[in-house]
Amino acid sequence: MYIRHDSVQAIDFDGLTIFDFTAGLENSSSFAEIRVPAGVRHKHSWSERSDKYYYVVRGTVQFTVDEKNARLSTGDVCLIPKGSRFHYENNSSEEVVLILVHTPCFNLEFERFED
Repeated sequence: MYIRHDSVQAIDFDGLTIFDFTAGLENSSSFAEIRVPAGVRHKHSWSERSDKYYYVVRGTVQFTVDEKNARLSTGDVCLIPKGSRFHYENNSSEEVVLILVHTPCFNLEFERFED
């Protein structure tokens, strides 16, 4: 299966632009590109279902996972086990691009947002 970027509808999620390449498919994992503009942050959240794997394609982003902070740059990965509370933010002046893999696949019903 091939999925072309221009065939994926962008989703605005509180200032984040998300391209969910696997939306509507019945796969064991899901794959998305996330664009994080300067000054934007992801809400504090956690998943009841999925482990999350964030890969930094471009830029520098601050992750907080279970109250531990890390500044990640291009080529770095953040692994977030299900149940771990996290958020991330772009404190730079440049857009950040992330790849996100959920295993098992993303299902909004199992995502919890705290702010």
